[in-house]
Amino acid sequence: MRVFVTGASGWIGSAVTDDLLAAGHEVTGLARSDRSAAALEAKGAWVRRGDLDDLDGLRLGAQDAEAVIHLANKHDWADPAGTAAAERAAVQTMGEALAGTGRPFLVAAGVAGLAQGRPATEEDASPHHGPGSPRGGSENLALEFAGQGVHSVSLRFAPTVHGTGDHGFIAILSAIAHEKGVSAYPGDGANRWSAVHVRDAARLVTLGLGKAPAGSRLHAVAEEGVPTRAIAEAIGRAFDLPVSSIDPADVPGHFGWIGTFFGMDLAATSTATQNLLGWTPTGPTLVEDLDAGAYAITR
Repeated sequence: MRVFVTGASGWIGSAVTDDLLAAGHEVTGLARSDRSAAALEAKGAWVRRGDLDDLDGLRLGAQDAEAVIHLANKHDWADPAGTAAAERAAVQTMGEALAGTGRPFLVAAGVAGLAQGRPATEEDASPHHGPGSPRGGSENLALEFAGQGVHSVSLRFAPTVHGTGDHGFIAILSAIAHEKGVSAYPGDGANRWSAVHVRDAARLVTLGLGKAPAGSRLHAVAEEGVPTRAIAEAIGRAFDLPVSSIDPADVPGHFGWIGTFFGMDLAATSTATQNLLGWTPTGPTLVEDLDAGAYAITR
């Protein structure tokens, strides 16, 4: 299958590209830079130069492909409104290009905000609708295209997709701990983050491309919930730092913008996804990755 992948040279996208190619698919990856383009070509993928603001390029990429996997996101924490607007425009553009084709359109999302007081499940609909919502309401927008002849599927990733080379949330928390000289956690550290190893996440995407029905919500979750205290303790061991609780009122000052997320309970299950796809995560756990030195690059 000819697959157009946005974010193909990113953390998750690189692993997805590898898995798709290993499964025999032809991949065209969206690349913003010469470096990204060279990395994709070295893997054996085709390249389409552009970014999320190049809507004409996204439209052509979708039209030329037999399936689209949208993983790119600006992640500009200083401009969340701009990030959300770009995400919505990209999904709208590619969804319209695929309308009436029946082709797969897999779109990245997350598990945050889906449930309160319990792990989120695939049955939980996203509460985010419209341009002003997180990610521009792109998950619901993508799934709405299922009613226009698009094989839309939501890919909900755990808040940490971990592994050696990750520059995401756990790497940022590790850098903060190293800078502050203490590995901290909010309050009693009982709130939890779901987690998945990057190779397991990539395998889920490939399986979802071939097996997930239109309108599906897939959970890329291997661990239902790792307590934030356990995460902080593992970071402390990795950098030989003391571990301490931070009063919830002081979390923003200590952690900065990521404190909002680290103070949330982001537990989620993937039982339905595993049963649907025959997907069984086999990678190391988050704590195992930390203990093995996967985040040592942040020192």
